[in-house]
Amino acid sequence: MKTPGLLVLGLVRLVIIVVVTLVTAALILEYHQEILNLIWGRPESAWLVWLWRLVSWLVALLLVGLSAVLSFLISQFLFSVIIMDAMSRITEQRLTGGQKESRHVPWLKYFFYLLRQEIPRAVIPVMILLLLMIVGWFTPLSPVLTVISSLAAGIFLAWDNTDLVPARRLEPFGSRFKFLLRNFNFHLGFGLWFLIPGLNIIFLSFAPVGATLFYVERIDGKIEP
Repeated sequence: MKTPGLLVLGLVRLVIIVVVTLVTAALILEYHQEILNLIWGRPESAWLVWLWRLVSWLVALLLVGLSAVLSFLISQFLFSVIIMDAMSRITEQRLTGGQKESRHVPWLKYFFYLLRQEIPRAVIPVMILLLLMIVGWFTPLSPVLTVISSLAAGIFLAWDNTDLVPARRLEPFGSRFKFLLRNFNFHLGFGLWFLIPGLNIIFLSFAPVGATLFYVERIDGKIEP
């Protein structure tokens, strides 16, 4: 990586997410068997036991992936949101030679502004989707709701990164949400990487770089060929 600052910030964020993920995963996997029983109790037929074991492993992988998502949200309130913004600023500086901002805001006020942005674009959507997924475990639609909820969570996590630049420029929330809708396919594809157990921790740590590259190159269009 040509910019050591980005590497250091990404690694710091990685360490924070890993530590929180290990704690969260341990707590969630403690109830793995109970969750599996809600979805599908162990069958009596020996012919179905192998399929039940496969589902058990898939549920375990899903729970680990969800623990990483939850850890991401928790780490945001442990100053990771500041690291994300710093990584985005450095990336934009490297690409364009400067930063486009609406106006200067005092640091403490800006920090709380960043935290407030996390609530509508990541915390609330992801928590609602996780709640729907858990409720779905009590219904026959559990597999469908699990897949849909996971994909939707990935989309909002992707938007949490691509929104760094317009949020820093103090653009209205409504226009930033329309940006998400206009670029829905990109956010879906970008968000899929956040659903891969294990690797999602690395992708989440360095996502601000790729998200800023996308916004500056595709939206601002300031990069010379």
